[in-house]
Amino acid sequence: MEQLRLLIAIVLSFLVFLLYGVFFTAKEPIKESAETVTSGKEVKEKPFVQPIEGQAVNKAPVLEETPLEPERKAREITVNTSLYSARISEKGAVFNSLILRDYRETVDKNSPLKQVIPKDLDMGSVQIGFAGKSIPALEGSLFASDVTDDIMEITDKPETISFSMRSASGIVVEKKFVFSPKTYAIGLDVTIKNGSDKIFEDNLVLSLVNVLPANTGSYGFEGPSALIGNKLEQVKIEKIKDKNIYSGEIKWISIEDQYFMSSIVPEKNLPGEMRLFVQQNNILESQYVQKTSVIQPGTQQTYEYELFFGPKSMKVLSEVDYNLDKAINFGMFDFIAKPCLWFMNFIYGFIPNYGVAIIILTIVIKLILWPLGSKSYKSMNEMKKLQPLMAEIREKYKDDKKRMNQELMGLYKIYKINPMGGCLPMILQIPVFFALYRMLYQAIELRHAPFFGWINDLSAPDRLFNFNFAVPFMHPPFGIPVLTIIMGVTMFLQQKMTPTAGDPTQAKMMRLMPLFFTVIFINFSSGLVLYWLVNNILSILQQSYISKKMAQ
Repeated sequence: MEQLRLLIAIVLSFLVFLLYGVFFTAKEPIKESAETVTSGKEVKEKPFVQPIEGQAVNKAPVLEETPLEPERKAREITVNTSLYSARISEKGAVFNSLILRDYRETVDKNSPLKQVIPKDLDMGSVQIGFAGKSIPALEGSLFASDVTDDIMEITDKPETISFSMRSASGIVVEKKFVFSPKTYAIGLDVTIKNGSDKIFEDNLVLSLVNVLPANTGSYGFEGPSALIGNKLEQVKIEKIKDKNIYSGEIKWISIEDQYFMSSIVPEKNLPGEMRLFVQQNNILESQYVQKTSVIQPGTQQTYEYELFFGPKSMKVLSEVDYNLDKAINFGMFDFIAKPCLWFMNFIYGFIPNYGVAIIILTIVIKLILWPLGSKSYKSMNEMKKLQPLMAEIREKYKDDKKRMNQELMGLYKIYKINPMGGCLPMILQIPVFFALYRMLYQAIELRHAPFFGWINDLSAPDRLFNFNFAVPFMHPPFGIPVLTIIMGVTMFLQQKMTPTAGDPTQAKMMRLMPLFFTVIFINFSSGLVLYWLVNNILSILQQSYISKKMAQ
């Protein structure tokens, strides 16, 4: 039983260490080969996509287009709502930037507001094109807007802005955006009007463009994703060179970072494709390819979409709907993590401090798992009483392992003790730990959320003071990890209350566990450390209560 308990502790330690190594250590930047990375110029020289299966592109006579030369400088229109400020250029009718008003880049109060679409992104996002290049150079064409003012304030009702361009052959492409004052969702209608004398048939392409995520090694997905059918596809950046085409019933495509996402959502779930490209200037492009209808001369076709630029918040995404909340994925224990997140937000509604919400959540979970903990501590307490007899058996039969194990099992049988009694409850609690681990690290609610004193960001490690020198095993910023040190002390106290192993080597390893965990946790988020600390304190109280009760 002691060996198994030690094994469980080692496995837990190894898993924490493994997660630390995988998700918290710096990784080498991705180096793409010349065959897999294309520059922006090279991408434009090739078709955006191949025809969707079953769709014959360019059956009709090819329209001989010559791009129209711009007759004026492209205007840039700023749209302000209570949630964001967006800048849209008439060149390509693309978003040149989108800034969220309720979020900042860092925890500093003077930090710039969060940019979901960086303003220095040359080509802009939500580009439009055609798979078969029926209208060449459409991405950089000059569109005309239907508003005269360069600034629009969206306050009490939705407002629309339309951008349109006419090709040399008479094809008119119109992008109409619908902005609402109280949502991150933006409506988009794309209308193709065939003013030529030939049939128009091509696949429509809408593109999300953004810089490559900076922290692809962090815990929590960052990169392109899509909901295809009912399956969430999250593609790691380094995997794009192996597979960049995903087909099926596309419900949405997205580019995500740890806490925010940009998405294109087709109103109708039709067969389509997501195609991914990584360019040399650290640009990621995610294309949604829409199978279009045949548009006869003198007719038009409209395609409806929703855009989303905002936080990966369960509440926000659920209100927008379109199954965007499925982008929040806490892994194999998602079914445990999401109720915990909901309950934490529920508590926050009454006590607006996420640190307090984490404490209450931990207490509630501890109460739910109380019977399992009690069973484990009772078994450990009974085993503690047998330590002298077990030590005698180990000493007597130290040269005969088989006989020693037989005598130990006989001892357990005489005193009616299950050697697994203290281990099984620990194993059953492991899924809860990992679910909370994922939830507390990925929840946007903890981003820049203060607790008290020096802990002003529950998503970051706690640091009291700032040192101008490096500390071994610590990631910057450097300071005193007070909360983590207190957590290490509680682990030491809990370890002292646990029956020591008869084997000196095992006992020594167990004594080192609190130090090992403390070193690992100095770079974990303070919200996660707070959960572990409170759980340790509650475990100490429960173990003391069980020991006193059994001593009576």
